[in-house]
Amino acid sequence: MNAKRKIAFCTLGCKLNFSETSMLARKFLENDFVRVPSNQIADVYVVNTCSVTENADKKCRQLLRKLTKQAPNAIIVATGCYAQLKPHELAAIEGVDIVAGADNKGNIFEYVNAMEKKKKAKIFSCEINETKTFFKAFSMGDRTRSFLKVQDGCDYNCAYCTIPMARGKSRNISIEEICNEAKIIANSGIKEIIITGVNTGDFGKTTGETFLDLLKNLETIEGIERYRISSIEPNLLTDEIIDFVKHSTKFLPHFHIPLQSGCDKILALMRRRYNTTFFAQRINHIFKLIPNAFIGIDVIVGFPNETDEDFNITCKFLHEINPAFLHIFPYSDRANTPTATMTGKIAPNIKTKRANILKNLCETLHRKFYERNIGKKVNVLFESAQHGEMMRGFSENYIKVEIPYQPGLAGKIIEIEITGIAENGNATGKTC
Repeated sequence: MNAKRKIAFCTLGCKLNFSETSMLARKFLENDFVRVPSNQIADVYVVNTCSVTENADKKCRQLLRKLTKQAPNAIIVATGCYAQLKPHELAAIEGVDIVAGADNKGNIFEYVNAMEKKKKAKIFSCEINETKTFFKAFSMGDRTRSFLKVQDGCDYNCAYCTIPMARGKSRNISIEEICNEAKIIANSGIKEIIITGVNTGDFGKTTGETFLDLLKNLETIEGIERYRISSIEPNLLTDEIIDFVKHSTKFLPHFHIPLQSGCDKILALMRRRYNTTFFAQRINHIFKLIPNAFIGIDVIVGFPNETDEDFNITCKFLHEINPAFLHIFPYSDRANTPTATMTGKIAPNIKTKRANILKNLCETLHRKFYERNIGKKVNVLFESAQHGEMMRGFSENYIKVEIPYQPGLAGKIIEIEITGIAENGNATGKTC
């Protein structure tokens, strides 16, 4: 292999994919590759795909074709959820050389190292529901935060979701192994870790440990000053976990909780493991203990058989629980799921209309949350990037704060008083 070959990585989808891409990149960089942006000519491109919606699939296909056109002689690798679910579909795209399933994601460097350009793509380990290995991953390179993978796979089998097929059964490595990775992150100078997984709160099935035990052990790692839990199912967000975050010196008051619908009829059709009464209890318990917590919520609009009345019930419920942010997803049929053949499909224009209503609601909720924090003092971890004459960072409760650029503050946690809201929607502040 020639020294200093160029490699580019493209990541679509979730934080988990970003952590895995970072791990893949380090393997190549340790073996005489140099990383370049994906819009530049490279010898190798690795695309970590997403398949959460049909639109995500479409973006993956468009990207692969773009890279083939951009660099016809490059080796192009597709991995990730789309690769696991539809390997032959990706292999049929002209220019794609390697399709690596979940169990062989960690072997991509070896595949590339051994490959010569072939007319037919090679597919490695994409058997549905056979994924069993755990690909350890954490991201590096960002001065302020790292995504640390603690869990993979899901056993829930919600009616609309392909993740159990793409990622396999719920599994994890031990608390000891994860803490060792957190120490590596700490030694690099990174101060914040985002704990990621497919069904993060389900941690412990493989090792007989608990998610709460993991949190308690991570809090002892010297050098890491802040942790965020990226997403946790409401039925796994126990009183004990909320209480722990309340009293923790490191775990931040930031909760990302999938709701998917505020209508019990739709939740039942989705095969979710709770109803709105239970979900509201979780939110109320958070606000009772941590009144200024940031709560982000996932919502799917246009699920089959969702009537206007059902959607209005969801809107009313969202108003009542008062989250700080909504992550909105128009429903999309996924092959081999129960809802793919369900009757009562919603027209695309109605899904778009409902999504726009929730986007407007999200903007209102988000601004009100920021307004409630004007005049309060928060601790902000500032990023190194310069935005015009400003720099930005996030508070404990996930408020994006901007102040005039001061390079010495990059990567540091600084106490800031929130003074207002800028035209771009970010909070403004001054150092205390």
